Amino acid sequence: MTVSEVMEKMIRESKGSFRDINHFLKVWGYARNIGTGENLDYDTQKILEIAAIVHDISCPSLREKYGEADGKKQEEVSSPMIRKFFEGSDISKSMVDRIDFMIAHHHTYTDIDGIDLQILLEADFLVNADEMKLKKEAIEEMMRKVFKTETGIRYLKALFLDR
Repeated sequence: MTVSEVMEKMIRESKGSFRDINHFLKVWGYARNIGTGENLDYDTQKILEIAAIVHDISCPSLREKYGEADGKKQEEVSSPMIRKFFEGSDISKSMVDRIDFMIAHHHTYTDIDGIDLQILLEADFLVNADEMKLKKEAIEEMMRKVFKTETGIRYLKALFLDR
């Protein structure tokens, strides 16, 4: 399964929710470009891009059930959805395991265990900071405490701080 095939499947499964589709497309775009800027190897880049596409897979069902898609709740309920999404695909079990782990931790900003998860957090924050209209102080704090990649920091500064 290619990144493009994952994208197409996720678009279909989003059932026309432009809110969800636009969000994951933006996160994927940032993740792809930060990963490229950080010179990731092929497999890590593929895992990162796929995780960026499916990172909010549980949001529609959470909004339906609770009226919102709280980040911690997303982390708690996504695993079975991720497993089902990749069932029968040629994505290896080890890749699905890593993607599942990343989705289960994409709102946890401590104990980040790899460059792929680091970049996913950064890419998702770049999009969320805009969508949620975060204040400059919150963005600066996130840059100090969480952002680690040179590319992600450059994007954060260019988008929100150097204006």
